[in-house]
Amino acid sequence: MSDVFRVHVNESFQLQINKQDALNLNTSQNLDGSHHILLNHQSYRAEIIDSDFNKKIYKVKINNNEYKVNIFNDLDILIESMGFTSKSTKSVHSILAPMPGLILEINVQVGQTIKENESLLILEAMKMENIIASPRDGTIKSLAVGKGDAVLKNQLLIEFE
Repeated sequence: MSDVFRVHVNESFQLQINKQDALNLNTSQNLDGSHHILLNHQSYRAEIIDSDFNKKIYKVKINNNEYKVNIFNDLDILIESMGFTSKSTKSVHSILAPMPGLILEINVQVGQTIKENESLLILEAMKMENIIASPRDGTIKSLAVGKGDAVLKNQLLIEFE
């Protein structure tokens, strides 16, 4: 694998950065945590405002302008070319009860569009309230249980479209 990175800025501008060029960049850290960068005889003040290291997404402020930056290495590019992008919908089609318990609350309804990690329902088991969250974005196809229902382990709770 090479040391070239593909960079997307604000999802509209793409460039490639060579690892050696990045390492040779004339930069110094300021006392406030920002960085001073000298490039082609021009001075820039840069700081990372927010970052999601796992998704390789960074919000960067350069001379008071904010940019969303995505960085892709060779492995990311190979995975994307094979069609295995993290943006593709996960193949979870239903939620099963992880343990026996009692349905205390249902936070969704049939036809509702939900986001990943959104609370679907609350399952009481062994005197503990367990929030069952959505494993993916999607639409609720059916609810197999109602509030107050007792459920068994692996019993169908919710189906996605």
